[in-house]
Amino acid sequence: MTVCALMIGRAGSVGFPGKNIYPVLGRPLAAYPLMAAHASRYVDRFFVSTDSPEIMEIGRRFGAELIDRPAELATKAALGEDVFVHGYREIVKRLAAKGESVELMVLLFANGATVTGALIDEGIEALRKDVALDSAVTTSVYNMWSPLRARRLGEDGCLHPFVPFETFGDPATLNCDRDSQGDVCFADMGLSIVRPHCLENLKDGLLPQKWMGRRIYPIKSWGGCDVDYEWQLPSVEYWLRKHGFEDAEPGEFTL
Repeated sequence: MTVCALMIGRAGSVGFPGKNIYPVLGRPLAAYPLMAAHASRYVDRFFVSTDSPEIMEIGRRFGAELIDRPAELATKAALGEDVFVHGYREIVKRLAAKGESVELMVLLFANGATVTGALIDEGIEALRKDVALDSAVTTSVYNMWSPLRARRLGEDGCLHPFVPFETFGDPATLNCDRDSQGDVCFADMGLSIVRPHCLENLKDGLLPQKWMGRRIYPIKSWGGCDVDYEWQLPSVEYWLRKHGFEDAEPGEFTL
């Protein structure tokens, strides 16, 4: 049984053009998920699914096997879950040709740098210990983003509750304290480790990230995110430094 890491990332990005190869501490953003996978004690094979020549080159430098991301899965409207399923099916074919099969899939995003080998190993160990779990994902607590605080813009041009207050109990007992509803846990998109059946039966998974299945183990992290905007980069650099990363040496990584 083989533990496979699969990183996905596409060439086009509307909100933050070139984000996947943007330099962070002197390395392209997409290098960090692959560095984490290589630091894991359990990952056996590495794959990169992309339509980007630059991301392909980053993958080659880490010894990753490349999967061509089809054009229909490389658009702004394409869902990450469909890209993961496509990559998984290709991996299954390649492993089968060598008489191997998938034990676990370590799913990574090219713009998700807040991940380490230790976090990957924690998730793999949790899944091996408890066969009833579907997946293990990095989780950050963001109480300031409680759904109680969420608002949507109404037709009157004013802000309205995104979720009815009654959802949280008696509105008379609610207050503005960000911790009043308890910890608000988010799957921070740094890492998902899933069993094959999660990708084979995607429709059965829990929204919005259906590839995680339903019984999801939290790998506790903090400050995790997948980068969609340039303003997020300073916090990602802070996270990386706190986890022991230093600036790349001159010439260490150039595309």
